[in-house]
Amino acid sequence: MRWFDSGEADFGARFTAFLAEPRGAAEKIDAAVSEVIEAVRREGMKAVIEATRRFDEVELTPDSLRVSAPEIEAGAAECPHEVREAIGFAAGRIAAYHGRQRPADERFTDAAGVELGWRWRPLASVGIYVPGGRAAYPSTVLMNAVPARVAGVERIAMASPPGRLDPAVLAAAKAAGVTEIWRIGGAQAIAALALGAAPLKRVDKIVGPGNAYVTAAKRRLFGVVGIDSLAGPSEIVVVADAANEPAWIAADLLSQAEHDPDAQSILITDDADFAHLVVVALEGQLGALATRDVAGAAWRDHGAVVIAPLASAPAIVDLIAPEHVEFATDDPEALADQVRHAGAIFLGRYAPEALGDYTAGSNHVLPTSGAARFSSGLSLLDFLKRTSILKTGAQGFAALAGPTLALARAEGLPAHARSVSIRANS
Repeated sequence: MRWFDSGEADFGARFTAFLAEPRGAAEKIDAAVSEVIEAVRREGMKAVIEATRRFDEVELTPDSLRVSAPEIEAGAAECPHEVREAIGFAAGRIAAYHGRQRPADERFTDAAGVELGWRWRPLASVGIYVPGGRAAYPSTVLMNAVPARVAGVERIAMASPPGRLDPAVLAAAKAAGVTEIWRIGGAQAIAALALGAAPLKRVDKIVGPGNAYVTAAKRRLFGVVGIDSLAGPSEIVVVADAANEPAWIAADLLSQAEHDPDAQSILITDDADFAHLVVVALEGQLGALATRDVAGAAWRDHGAVVIAPLASAPAIVDLIAPEHVEFATDDPEALADQVRHAGAIFLGRYAPEALGDYTAGSNHVLPTSGAARFSSGLSLLDFLKRTSILKTGAQGFAALAGPTLALARAEGLPAHARSVSIRANS
């Protein structure tokens, strides 16, 4: 963990250098991912099965790749009642929140008599990647599949690494409207979803987080298939004054540190004594966490405390452009209104980021690694496409013809010009 004081002359340079430190393994994985993608392109499901044998050490057959409807029902039934209830509660709130994001179609006639507009339509098919590994992630299923279903996507194909699917994940898939589930992970899953590998048909867009191999495959296949984002390790910034209970703030910092040893948790406060109390509380809580090895590594290697006037906090937050930022202050809106770059903002002492991860209704798939400077979190719009519309008769055509001819000729495109002049001269 690093300690910074904004009053020090070299604060800017030191803090910027800290933010630039790499998080995540610098693995030479691109060549391996390229090889898997090309094999799937050539050989389809045969290559997917071979890659699964090679990387996951699991023997699959074409018949065992897809999770059957009875398996989904039986697995979901094993999910504890209170967890199923929580999944239904969260799914309902996520659906309600994202339903409010639906844009309207528009048609209008301008002064020239030209009718213009746009319409929105859902994607036909979406692939959702749900990681395995450190934990089961029913919330990942909900956050990716529910908005797709609300948007009207007809086919929602889920891929997850082979092995026993957690009952909560299956219950979430059922609640979210997932239409098919495949036991495939890693780069081979992304390649199969993007390119198709019979009996798995290709999809139009892939969403959902994954490891470095999944991210590399999404990067390589973007353009062949749509993607949501290139996810990196999780991040949280907590802006807090001394009126907070230190243990609360410590718990919030650990809530993201436990995701990944490369996650980042940063406290910004104007009170050094309070900061010390938070650090003490954090270290005390860390010892009792089942995830202490992961959370401890993240806090040790990537955590930070910044002592700065609260008025300076928005500028520091913008410098970080974090995935999540909490404002636990007396007037959180006054500070948050000044922030331009953040994936999600949590306002007040009773708005821990964990609510956003699960049940608030807003989406937890958010830009990381500074990408909040130019991108947004997953929304209903990610599952819709906008098509522009133009309709005109002779009057509107006459108003546009002259300037269109001038521009087409200026660009040296005679066929463009002729498609206008042939009508104007007839």
